[in-house]
Amino acid sequence: MTDLVIGDDGLPRCPWGAGTADYVVYHDEEWGRPVRGDDALYERMTLEAFQSGLSWLTILRKRQAFRRAFDDFRISAVAGYGEADVARLLADTGIVRNRAKIEAAIANARAALELPEGLSELLWSFAPPSRPRPASFAEVPALTDASTAMAKALKRRGFRFVGPTTAYALMQATGMVDDHVAGCHVVPPGAAVMG
Repeated sequence: MTDLVIGDDGLPRCPWGAGTADYVVYHDEEWGRPVRGDDALYERMTLEAFQSGLSWLTILRKRQAFRRAFDDFRISAVAGYGEADVARLLADTGIVRNRAKIEAAIANARAALELPEGLSELLWSFAPPSRPRPASFAEVPALTDASTAMAKALKRRGFRFVGPTTAYALMQATGMVDDHVAGCHVVPPGAAVMG
């Protein structure tokens, strides 16, 4: 339990979740909570890909700009983007302007449209059985067999910028795994809330 950080509000949190006000909100209200729906998961996948090599805080602070730039991450809209949209996105100072990542986001929307079962169904098919929360942050892996399998399946279907580490970050962020450290105040998904 030494990894827990007690916030100004007296609540124990995962160490990364107490660094800034942005992280506190994201940690407490979003990270690790189950996310379903193709567009919602496409947004998370896209943001995780843009985060590659950068701080998550950078992406978090640009999230609203990303949503505006990418039509609220509606797969059907982004799949229709062409060169003019790529140029528009490369000129948008509110987002991370990386051609390879922008083109990957568009390719991934097109690939998602081709999935007969939908993106949500495919991604959640890799969710492992629930397990106890890690006792310390040192026990949290960077990737797993499940995230490696997810990344391979996505690559086979034409997705880009979703390697095993990015896939695991996606699994953590969307509640497919619960990597809040034991003792963190965030209630585990599916747990009864006492009140």
